[in-house]
Amino acid sequence: MDTTLRDGEQTRGVSFNAHEKVSIAILLLKEAKVDRIEVGSARVSAGEFEAVNKLAIWAHENECLNKIEVLGFIDGTQSIDWIEKSGAKVINLLCKGSLNHVTSQLRKTPEEHILDIKKSIEYARSKGLSVNLYLEDWSNGMIHSRDYVYKLTDALQNDPVERIMLPDTLGILNQDQAYDFCKAMIERYPKVHFDFHAHNDYDLATANVYSAIKAGVKGIHTTVNGLGERAGNASLASVIGILSDHLKIECNIEESKLTKVSKLVETFSGIRIPENKPLIGDNVFTQTCGVHADGDAKNNLYFNNLLPERFGRVRQYALGKTSGKANIKKNLEELGLELDADSLQKVTAKIIELGDKKKNVTTEDLPYIISDVLHNGNIVKSINFKHYSLSLTNGLKPLANVNIEIDGKLYEQVASGDGQYDAFIKAIWKIYKELDKEHPTLVDYLVTIPPGGKSDALVETTISWLYKDKQYKTKALDPDQTEAAIKATEKMLNLIENNNL
Repeated sequence: MDTTLRDGEQTRGVSFNAHEKVSIAILLLKEAKVDRIEVGSARVSAGEFEAVNKLAIWAHENECLNKIEVLGFIDGTQSIDWIEKSGAKVINLLCKGSLNHVTSQLRKTPEEHILDIKKSIEYARSKGLSVNLYLEDWSNGMIHSRDYVYKLTDALQNDPVERIMLPDTLGILNQDQAYDFCKAMIERYPKVHFDFHAHNDYDLATANVYSAIKAGVKGIHTTVNGLGERAGNASLASVIGILSDHLKIECNIEESKLTKVSKLVETFSGIRIPENKPLIGDNVFTQTCGVHADGDAKNNLYFNNLLPERFGRVRQYALGKTSGKANIKKNLEELGLELDADSLQKVTAKIIELGDKKKNVTTEDLPYIISDVLHNGNIVKSINFKHYSLSLTNGLKPLANVNIEIDGKLYEQVASGDGQYDAFIKAIWKIYKELDKEHPTLVDYLVTIPPGGKSDALVETTISWLYKDKQYKTKALDPDQTEAAIKATEKMLNLIENNNL
């Protein structure tokens, strides 16, 4: 069960609107084929109600309403009425899984809380809802008040409940505890379907999921990109990796769609995926060491079972100070270029020199480096941004007036946009449309500003482009980030014009 749209929203600064929730839900259920999704919390806001309602309508039309779950509370009838009105049919009822929570937060006895839960279950069932139970703070309950946990579960095990869900709410468990506690619950209540819900405060969420599955739990909760409160939850991609490769458990998930859903959630959440995030980070299928690239060319010596193609990715070979000739050969092959041994040695030396200066080098930089090192003039600037004027006026949309040269002819256009660079690029695409020229699509725009915020520091702007179903990156440096973006754009257009991509 993926809870990106509920628990993932508890990430600081993350809030999905109705359209975004529906888009993510469709991708999770229809393409990635997640079994269930938790999509919101009852009584949070009018916007939350709208989102859950739209999701329920879509799910009903697509015959998967039973896969849409909503968090509800022990609050008389209010949460249940809210969920019924939204059109959803499954409530995940939040109960107290530790004695401390019952006595300190609710200020009730266990007997009173159990009675309240039973009333909520009965009312939810009368409204046609399926019921799952969250035992909030269950991990602390097992450590400090196990008799209470058993008393609660003894009282509820025969009620009309589909699942009892065991959260490590504060992310306090280690692998041994996760195994022992889950095993204890399963052995005491063999007929109950238990889910395990891990948090990542000690960076043990995925390991605890592994242990919980080994203990015999039937369901696992995840979030896309590991979003969640504090340090987040168990990551969907990581859990699928251990299910398939370490536990040899078959599931319905389409692994090849995990990168797609991760990128969509990254866009909507505004939380960037760390480059070293397992399975979905930019660097995880990238070999940097030249020795590794050489080994890959010799019987795939540095491959493991996590082949990038499984996850809709491709293996890459980074260029930098640890690069060897094998890395550079791999990148040249991608561009369809070939160098003799002497030229390859010179280019390798130049890339190592740039790496020593902490300069990042991409595959798309190679033609320029080759031209510079070998002085062969391979890169001809068929496209020159001759003149441009960018204006920013309070209360008006930014405006760009652009004059560019293509194969010796000048073209001019004006456009407005949501920002100065957006206006600039729209003016360029107007010229391309006039000439019936194909252009790349911008998919990501990253600005890296040196720590300290010095106003005269060089800013690096990296732009990711999609062209002919492949993704490329160009980057440039300038004290002004928009100027850096314009330089990166000119570089990409010339690479396309000269058939280097």
